[in-house]
Amino acid sequence: MQSKILLATSNAGKLRDFAGAAAPVGNHHSKPPELFFPAEVVEDGITFEENARKKAESYSLAVPSELVLADDSGLEIDALGGAPGVHSARYRRPQSAKSQSAK
Repeated sequence: MQSKILLATSNAGKLRDFAGAAAPVGNHHSKPPELFFPAEVVEDGITFEENARKKAESYSLAVPSELVLADDSGLEIDALGGAPGVHSARYRRPQSAKSQSAK
């Protein structure tokens, strides 16, 4: 029997990776329909687990009859004392700053 899992992400790479991991066990997955996307979840937890839980709970409220899975990921570099950690997405320079410095 196939089970359906909604992924609390709009990241195409994460959707693709989950598809590869879930295929052998027969899971069908998709991101929640755009109509049901909650407001952007503020990822202010101090651990990846806290942020993933916040996303899963927020999306679950929008589609209460569905199973929702979320994750949070980032880089933890030993030489930087574990940084950037949960701040990985905010660690890089904005795209406009990169293009400005390349000129």
